[in-house]
Amino acid sequence: MNRLSYIGIAIALIVILLAVFAPLVATHDVEFQNLANRFASPSAEHWFGTDSLGRDVFSRAVFGARISLEVGISVVTVSGIIGILIGAVAGFYGGWVDKILSGYLFNVFLAFPGLLLAIALVAFLGAGLGKLILALCIIGWVGYARVMRGQVLKVREYDFVQAAKALGASNMRILFTHILPNSIQPLIVQASLGMAGSVLSEASLSFLGLGIPPPAPSWGTMIEEARNYFSVYPHTLFFPGIAIALTVLAFNFIGDGLREYLDPKQRTR
Repeated sequence: MNRLSYIGIAIALIVILLAVFAPLVATHDVEFQNLANRFASPSAEHWFGTDSLGRDVFSRAVFGARISLEVGISVVTVSGIIGILIGAVAGFYGGWVDKILSGYLFNVFLAFPGLLLAIALVAFLGAGLGKLILALCIIGWVGYARVMRGQVLKVREYDFVQAAKALGASNMRILFTHILPNSIQPLIVQASLGMAGSVLSEASLSFLGLGIPPPAPSWGTMIEEARNYFSVYPHTLFFPGIAIALTVLAFNFIGDGLREYLDPKQRTR
């Protein structure tokens, strides 16, 4: 893998460790308000300063990492499982099954911009962590399904698959034993890029007031609360913005590195 991918891995590990050990790393209660100390500049007591309600920005940013990773991991896991199964069935059976799934179902979801569809779903379902994850899963599975379908269409023509058919192996055995293990590599890259997209989508929806409701310390919510004060107190927006940028960049770097590592042609070049 290239150097940028190692930088991405390092940043991702830091974010993960901060999320896991957030109660130990945070220096203040994320919901404690001190109106007498509003918009305090970064100092030894408040490393990232305080926000409009006197809450510690550093502590809220640390707990925001936990929310972002929870959303990202949940969305990637559920979307990946659903997309892999649907894409595998469409590619393996072909015919009218493939026509219904890839010709109609995939295109219905791809006809709408992802974020716009997520906004509509969250507005219908209501705000909340679980409903946000559900909305992102509904729009996220199709990307994994398309990648898996393309891989299955290729792998099912390999000689070892044809040999398994000739020996009388069942369709389920061929699909889960021979085809899926040899089709999974591009899904690993898709998952790493999906983590970045999920973190960014969660922040975007929270910024619009459709994600994690206050007083939960979501990065998107922190930016929304700070946007009116950015010109006077830039630290309230700068630190959660940097957290989002670094996290998304880290998973994109990891995805690019995995794509290069798993592709023999790019690895040789």
